[in-house]
Amino acid sequence: MALPPMIDAHSADPHHAPRSTGGADGGRYVAALVITVALFFLWGMANNLNDILIAQFRKAFALSDFGTSFVQQVFYFGYFVVAIPASSVMRRFGYKTAIVTGLTLYGCGALLFYPAAVAGMYQLFLLALFVIACGLAFLETSANPLMTELGDPRTATRRLNWAQAANPLGAITGILVGRNFILSGIEHNERSLAAMSDAARDAFYRAEVQAVVMPYVAIAVVVLLFAVAAALVPFPRGSVEHDAGPTGRFTDVFCRPQLIAAVVAQFFYVGAQVGLWSYTIRYAQANAGMGERAGADALFVSLVLFAAGRFVGTALMARLAPVVLLAIFSAISLLLAVFAGVVGGTIGLYAMVAASLFMSIQFPTIFALGVEGLGPLRKAGSSLIIMAIIGGAALTALMGWVSDRAGITHAMLVPAACFAGVFAFALYARGTTARASI
Repeated sequence: MALPPMIDAHSADPHHAPRSTGGADGGRYVAALVITVALFFLWGMANNLNDILIAQFRKAFALSDFGTSFVQQVFYFGYFVVAIPASSVMRRFGYKTAIVTGLTLYGCGALLFYPAAVAGMYQLFLLALFVIACGLAFLETSANPLMTELGDPRTATRRLNWAQAANPLGAITGILVGRNFILSGIEHNERSLAAMSDAARDAFYRAEVQAVVMPYVAIAVVVLLFAVAAALVPFPRGSVEHDAGPTGRFTDVFCRPQLIAAVVAQFFYVGAQVGLWSYTIRYAQANAGMGERAGADALFVSLVLFAAGRFVGTALMARLAPVVLLAIFSAISLLLAVFAGVVGGTIGLYAMVAASLFMSIQFPTIFALGVEGLGPLRKAGSSLIIMAIIGGAALTALMGWVSDRAGITHAMLVPAACFAGVFAFALYARGTTARASI
């Protein structure tokens, strides 16, 4: 479905002369907007390939659940440390520079998978993932505010949700690539591995490590081509030149309670999403007796439901306020995660998969509610929310720790607690909106 028409949000700001990107001038930015929407696809693919890598590295490097959590710990730590520098680059040099920088880092990180596989070192793969994440921090810090800024502020939440619909499509593509080109379907238990000769066992581990190379090299080529394209087309500079001064200082965002609440909610939401998807394959193996490829199919269904929920949820926003829909969806996600964490078995897997339908609108809705009414602080506020993605590292690690001690089933209670945090934010934001309307 086409995105709504986009105009410069500064036309509603009395400190800026009205400028429109519609009409003849709007045609100037068609290529830039197509590339921007494509970014949601590209980082969705990278994020969800990590879910495949967790299963693959657990096998290739004989890791515990906590050991595999370093894939997400390193990845989301990259988001955390680069979000503010990325915002500074965007504010000083504009959207275009930030997007080209992000794509270049993404592509270079994917290329690093080749030397990591040659060396056969888990640590080098983690370094490559860190570089990819640094690139994605630039892309998310740029693309999210760009989509909310270029248009009517009253429809910013819906517009961002429509753009974010490309994200689950990328995630689905990532799972399909991982299932068909990375996961071999060959699984050995400790007894069968012990029965192998040293040479056969080493050959098995080496083949599993090498399986990740070609998909990531292909991704690197595509991403670097996007970087070249982004460098060649014009992008709107937005309010870059107006961000300096006392109304645009980064520290001013800490005086905005709803933004800070959104940062906390985003920490919990990303932790829940990343944790659920990271351990779906593991949960399917332990609770439903599935192999790794069948577990990947369960993850695929999760992402299809996530994509469907994004479209359905965004359409529902025409009838329900986004904050009300956030409360409903987070409450249902909470109940499904509790069910998966307490009941377990195949039916627990069904509940876990179904939760993705209701996770769909939570990230962009929290984001849009957090930056609502920030004006010149929008970019600084967006970088703070992107920093909250560190929840994907911290809470996935907590899930791995719980799984190693109490089992993967009970580890699902961690995302359940996270959804409770999102629900609390929705209630707070709804109360804030109600008070503001009095």
